[in-house]
Amino acid sequence: MKKGWLLNLILLVVVAGLVSFLYLRPKKDAVEENKYEVSSYKLAEFNQIKVEFPAKAAVSFEKVDGYWHLTAPYKTRADQPSVQRILAIIAANSREKIVTDDVAKFGLNQPLLKLTLVRDKDNVEEFLFGTYNPLTDEQYISHRNTVYLVANDYGAAASTQVIELIDKAPLSPAEKVAGFDFGRLEQWEASGLNLDMVDGQWKVSLEKAKPTQNELNEWVDYSWIHTRAKSVEIYTPDRKATHPSLEVKLANGSKVHLTRFRSHQT
Repeated sequence: MKKGWLLNLILLVVVAGLVSFLYLRPKKDAVEENKYEVSSYKLAEFNQIKVEFPAKAAVSFEKVDGYWHLTAPYKTRADQPSVQRILAIIAANSREKIVTDDVAKFGLNQPLLKLTLVRDKDNVEEFLFGTYNPLTDEQYISHRNTVYLVANDYGAAASTQVIELIDKAPLSPAEKVAGFDFGRLEQWEASGLNLDMVDGQWKVSLEKAKPTQNELNEWVDYSWIHTRAKSVEIYTPDRKATHPSLEVKLANGSKVHLTRFRSHQT
């Protein structure tokens, strides 16, 4: 009798362990959370972007020769990764997909911003950004009469301050350096120092200067191709003022004029 009782107890423990294992193990066949694609567009399809706000100036971009440029409120080269982050809304996924005419409860009747993406004059896509869901900290957006709930990163990217959307590289990726004119800098004004690429080799205008090709290649690559400014400001040149400057010569025959300003410390 005692042995039978022990056997039943052991069987009970085994069954309990098996049930716990089956209950607690990851369920491979569990239904995955629904995910809805906001769109099926591709980044390369779009050539123009416009971001509009209720109470500040709109920001617009245009792709020129494969690179994005700001066209408003300033005309200058745009920071390429920043533009890609704005465009990323087309690849967003949402846990909710709501088809409704009552957009006011999502703040979409008076959107915080409107993002317009243009492929051509006959293909224009609009994304409206509404209120935030206080429980998930996600944002409601609408596209083609459908409401989605997406991460708030997309609205934040489109709301980036304009000054941060300007390219901080001194030269465009499409610009190939062919030389430098340092003759307007104080230390080289007397000698009129120039550095030029001639038949694939760097040539220095000073006979006594003997830098190696590797040194010059590394300097150009580090200082002009891959360097980035810490910050940028919009500047209107004073034609009457005189400042030290230099010119970067480009392979297409044009030049980039760079003026050096002394910092004013208080």
